[in-house]
Amino acid sequence: MKYIIAIIGLLVVFGLAYVVSSNRKDVKIKPIILMVIIQLILCVLLLNTSLGLGLIKVIASVFGKLLEYAGEGVAFVFGGIANDGQAPFFLNVLLPIVFISVLIGILQYIKVLPIVMKAIGLLLSKVNGMGKLESYNAVASAMIGQSEVFITVKKQLGLLPANRLYTLCASAMSTVSMSIVGAYMTMIEPRYVVTALVLNLFGGFIIASIINPYTVAPEEDILEIQDAEKQSFFEMLGEYILDGFKVAIIVGAMLIGFVALVAAINSIFQMIFGISFQGMLGYIFAPFAFIMGIPFSEAVEAGGIMATKLVTNEFVAMMDLASMKESFSPRTLGIISVFLVSFANFSSIGIIAGAVKGLNEQKGNVVAKFGLKLLYGASLVSVLSSIIVSMVL
Repeated sequence: MKYIIAIIGLLVVFGLAYVVSSNRKDVKIKPIILMVIIQLILCVLLLNTSLGLGLIKVIASVFGKLLEYAGEGVAFVFGGIANDGQAPFFLNVLLPIVFISVLIGILQYIKVLPIVMKAIGLLLSKVNGMGKLESYNAVASAMIGQSEVFITVKKQLGLLPANRLYTLCASAMSTVSMSIVGAYMTMIEPRYVVTALVLNLFGGFIIASIINPYTVAPEEDILEIQDAEKQSFFEMLGEYILDGFKVAIIVGAMLIGFVALVAAINSIFQMIFGISFQGMLGYIFAPFAFIMGIPFSEAVEAGGIMATKLVTNEFVAMMDLASMKESFSPRTLGIISVFLVSFANFSSIGIIAGAVKGLNEQKGNVVAKFGLKLLYGASLVSVLSSIIVSMVL
């Protein structure tokens, strides 16, 4: 039965993407089928084999160690603020982002990360039917972040037509930055975080190739990466430390605002309609939860968490999932967890448009115009990844 629901789910996702396609006649079926097959194979390897589980265990242990080291710095500065036995979210989940940001900066500085991103991007371009720039951008977005990635391709931004620009932005919204992966792993199971990262990479290309199909001419398929401005090692360290801290502060501020706002709206809806705002959204999103393989009995609650992620951000939704996990089956927990690992929410539209506008004002205005279409496509990517996982769990 789960395979039938999954097939229906795939058809619904592809149909919803096809409805808003900018060029339906140019949709390439072969790369889409190939990438779905690759998603399934990778999902099986990661979740259902000893090799995959071992790999995830190694990745989780690495991030676990990194979080321990980060904890040393946090404890030195903020030690004594929290009572023994307490684990404040800001100290234990957000501030370690600073240390992981530093590590990314070091890998960038010694040229390891650019080589890896370019190599994987070129490999991806062989199977996704898109350009080298698009493939590189998707990998880079997952490693250095949805706004920082545009700095590395700023020379080419002004030359890109709107369709290629859409694909670059869609990749940035469909993935998550490596700097906050450790934070996710403290809130949901690491194996679902890793699986989502891999699936979303291909899912972004699948949905973009339906919504926004095009062919890149060989003479236009040039990958020219902008090197960072030359800095001393310690200048770079200072910059990435501050960048990581800014991310932690921004996420913390957004959580304060969104959690408080959702609590207020829930209270108002409860008084007026007898149902919370999230509960109402749960009914709206329940059909999507069902085609993702979640049983009817859990679909409404799952739909509420999905909606929370869309209208607020993934951290708020992960906190809700953590508080409600006892009411979900292990399979449902896995499916929802994979859905939550992406930047597909309303605030990301402003972040991406702002990042592009800071580098090229004209192109930033173009991105702002198709912002809702970006969010629509990135949300379909999350649903697609969850459906793939539902076939394996």
